[in-house]
Amino acid sequence: MGIRPSKDRRGSSSHSDLLLQEEPDVPVKLENNRYVVVALYNYPSGHQAHSICVGERLTVLSDEGEWWKVRSSATGNESYIPSNYTARVYHRWQYVSVNRAKAEELLMLPHNQTGSFLVRESQTHPGAHSLSIRNSSDQERRSIKHYRIYKLENGWHYISPGLTFFSLTALVEHYSEVNDGLCCLLREPCYIQGSNNVPVVTGPPPMVVRKPTLNWKDVDSCMLFCQDKGKDNEDCLVSEGLREAINSYIFMTEDCGHKWDS
Repeated sequence: MGIRPSKDRRGSSSHSDLLLQEEPDVPVKLENNRYVVVALYNYPSGHQAHSICVGERLTVLSDEGEWWKVRSSATGNESYIPSNYTARVYHRWQYVSVNRAKAEELLMLPHNQTGSFLVRESQTHPGAHSLSIRNSSDQERRSIKHYRIYKLENGWHYISPGLTFFSLTALVEHYSEVNDGLCCLLREPCYIQGSNNVPVVTGPPPMVVRKPTLNWKDVDSCMLFCQDKGKDNEDCLVSEGLREAINSYIFMTEDCGHKWDS
């Protein structure tokens, strides 16, 4: 029996700057048809001073042959670099031609924290992808977790067979809101030096403010519906949605009562 695709999990998200609509698989275009790639290695290697460092965003100035002329967006340095020293990135998180070890190296770079992630092609399952997530701020490779993203014949994707998505973007969006078995929520894409994406904000989590638990036996209507016009709605014991639901229920039951009496 095949896996039935789930409903579209796309919806309103607080990560609007992170999660874009599904785009054609084309490199990010800049002015004059230039596009952006990311350095996978320090270059030149074996030198204390590198003109290009791993993880930097590069603007390709010339891509003829196996050696490309590029400019680092982080430093402004221009250099020639082997084309296989670079990787194209889509949607800020989908990396092309990046293996497991390189994904771990990129996620271990500065600015990446718990929840930093990227999506790459699976090395062992052609046609599938892998989701790599940094699970902690520890400076060890074991802090990086990997999850295989399978692809169905109809083009849908899944990590857990019971939850499928019509696109990788929809999958990323869902797991940025609910971890659903992953080690943590997806937060920011793997940081790219010289790019406009903002590093993960560190610090204590915001304080959660909970309203007091209601003892419904002691609650009267004025407490529920904030009949005092000068009272702020935030001070009410129940949410606006619940108040509207109670109002609707009372209205419907009163109407039904009149009909029964007639």
